[in-house]
Amino acid sequence: MTSPEDVPTVTLAVTYRDPKAALDWLARAFGFEVSMAIEGDDAMTSHYEMSVQGRGRIVIGGEWADWTRSPAGVGGANTQSASVLLTGDVDAHCARARDAGARIVAEPEDQFYGDRTYRAVDPEGHVWTFAAHVRDVSRAEAETVIGRRIDAPSWT
Repeated sequence: MTSPEDVPTVTLAVTYRDPKAALDWLARAFGFEVSMAIEGDDAMTSHYEMSVQGRGRIVIGGEWADWTRSPAGVGGANTQSASVLLTGDVDAHCARARDAGARIVAEPEDQFYGDRTYRAVDPEGHVWTFAAHVRDVSRAEAETVIGRRIDAPSWT
């Protein structure tokens, strides 16, 4: 059993029309690992979880209720997107995702806050942003770059 301090505070749940196919694709494209699988007869009784580089938890599920839909089921609309912090080479991660069929909508680029990021869309239309920290940036330096004040007490 995982100790409470190892459990993520926020867990992302992502809905797919075909969650089993999503498991395979997310593993191939983004390197996610299945950390739990409860096989049921349908989306109502199945439950899947994946981790990223052994960390975090992403719940992968089907359209099991009237209020939960994949972007593929609502004309591609997204009401949220997922951001994943990686360790390692973001450019290589992007190449892997592209090779697996992800649509890259923002190429890898260094950001003013010290991360290198890219954005990809999966086969059902979910938007994923991947980032890796590449350099330390002070809050004052970031404020200078964007020309506005940043209120983030923990960022020095």
